[in-house]
Amino acid sequence: MANIVTSACCVMLAAVVVVYAQRRSQQGARIQYEKIGSDVTMQCGTLDNDASVTWKVNGTDVKREKVEEGPRLILKGANISDNGFYSCFENPHGDRRDQITLRVGSPPKEPTVTCRSNTYPNGFYCSWHLQHTTNIPTDFEVHVKHGDSVLQVQRDPVHKNRCHVKFPELFSPIKYRVNVTAINALGKSSNAILFEESAIVKPDPPEKVSARPVINNARRLEVSWKSPSTWPEVDNFPLKYFLRYRPLILDQWQHVELSESTSHTITDAYAGKEYIIQVAAKDTEIGTWSDWSVAIHATPWMEQPVQITSTTEAESIAETTPSPAPASAEPRLGNPLGGSSSLAWSASLLVASVVISLM
Repeated sequence: MANIVTSACCVMLAAVVVVYAQRRSQQGARIQYEKIGSDVTMQCGTLDNDASVTWKVNGTDVKREKVEEGPRLILKGANISDNGFYSCFENPHGDRRDQITLRVGSPPKEPTVTCRSNTYPNGFYCSWHLQHTTNIPTDFEVHVKHGDSVLQVQRDPVHKNRCHVKFPELFSPIKYRVNVTAINALGKSSNAILFEESAIVKPDPPEKVSARPVINNARRLEVSWKSPSTWPEVDNFPLKYFLRYRPLILDQWQHVELSESTSHTITDAYAGKEYIIQVAAKDTEIGTWSDWSVAIHATPWMEQPVQITSTTEAESIAETTPSPAPASAEPRLGNPLGGSSSLAWSASLLVASVVISLM
């Protein structure tokens, strides 16, 4: 048993050593980026054109269609499956002469850029993404201008494709210009958007939405909510709200617009029907409506039915209920034909015999 355990440990240790060695080798390899669909040529170091070379990918022979010209390996129409760690060895001794990490991908296309202020009046954020993956590392450069002034950009510590910008001044008619450039080893592409301050104001949805039934009223629901916590100055920059609700049995929503109030009583609910309720928010002067809040469910108050037993039912139950059986008499001991009963029976037989004889 000890020998088996020792052998298994040795195998695992050997595997770990191999993986570690491969990673160390790959760290020393140069990276070669190539475009998908192109013919890729890899050169084995500085060997002469007449050198004889053997190529391997990820430690095994290169099995896909290829062309070998002296120290060069040519892959026709490269694709993602050709990504890997390539090594070349000079014949006949098999000395390794070069290492290449091949990364096949695409140059970036124009990024999609959006900006929004959910913390008005503190500032706004911009985010961006590529509609098509490049399959290779791609970085982004962001530049923001307010008129002729270049604004400081703070990259988001959590969302890598987002940045934050402070408003340099409020109620300014000057437009903002945000330019985002996507850059990788195969190329770059830019996109710029232009907007006014008021056009990007959009609060986050209201929070802690709740609804409860009104006691003794089967058509009312009391709904309440909180302003979004990300909206910093609700007193100076108040919000208005849009409430929508519908019973689950119907598809049509009913709407109520409210000025600054954070509660509303629904008075036309269907009795006993479950409702779905959502709320949106908007600055009272500028911007657009937020997304809808998380949907909540509520049902109006319902009177609980009381179970009543009628007198007739009670009597019927009493009549059909069997009475307990009376206790049985104690059994008597002795001859079942003995005693006074036996004497009376004998006298009757004697009288009958006399009557018969006189006849």
